[in-house]
This record gives sequence, C-alpha cells and structure tokens, in this order.
Amino acid sequence: MGSQLSLHTETLRQVVTSDPIRLDPLAPVREAFERMKEQRRGAVLICREGKLVGIFTERDALALMADAVDLSVPIERVMTPDPVALSEDDTVGAAITRMAQGGYRRLPIVDAEGRPVGFVKVGSILHFLVDHFPATVYNLPPAPHHATEAREGA
Repeated sequence: MGSQLSLHTETLRQVVTSDPIRLDPLAPVREAFERMKEQRRGAVLICREGKLVGIFTERDALALMADAVDLSVPIERVMTPDPVALSEDDTVGAAITRMAQGGYRRLPIVDAEGRPVGFVKVGSILHFLVDHFPATVYNLPPAPHHATEAREGA
C-alpha cells in the first residue's frame, strides 16, 4: 500500500469484516453464547426482519455470567438496543472518533436499509494503519520517549 493516507477520506469498505452473527430478538441468550463460542466472535447482531435492532457483546455476556442470569431468556431483554452503527461509506476517521467517544471496540456496519453487513473493529483499523505505515510501526522502540535515569552496565 502507498504511504498517502487520509482518515477523513478513506472509507470503511477497506476495514469492514463481513458475515456477522445475526440472531432474532426472541432467540435465547444461550444461543448467542453458543454461536459466539463456535465462531470465535465477540458480538452478535440482533435483527428483526433483517434490520439491526440491537447488539450483544462479550462484555454483556460477562455481566450476565456475573449476575447468574437465566440463559433461556430472550436476548432482547439483555441486548443493547439501537446500537451506534456506521455505513461502509463512512470514513475510518469517523469510526475512530465514534469508537473513542463511546468506548467501543467494535461497531456494526449497516447498508442503506439498516441491514447489517459486518463490523469495524479496533484491530481492523490498527491493521489498516500498519499496512500504510509499516516501517514507522515496526521500528518504534518499546518506549519511544523514554529517557534513562541512570547509566546501564558496569
């Protein structure tokens, strides 16, 4: 990849992961746990008639396990309703801003009709940046602005 990059013009089409897990709002929480484990995913998108209505993440799962919630309840009772979502035409910069402001590690990507097409994840954005600036990233020292207090050695 080239070294020219603008986070305000590069779209999410380059970083979106496809094939998200989708569940109906009436599906039991247990099914979300099983699908997340089977497919090694950190989130499930909850869809009614194909449109995004909620999200259930590994953070939600941990909170439920801590509270010993019945896993047979419908996922709509424990999901985060109306999650923040982006489109593939949104910019990488917009995704970074939304993620930083909301403390999100992943955001759903939806089409014009509100149907989920994938996720943008922090890791995907990091890989995207590394692809653009490999020499800078790979050559950084562990603590780039570290100043030693005392001499090392004998």
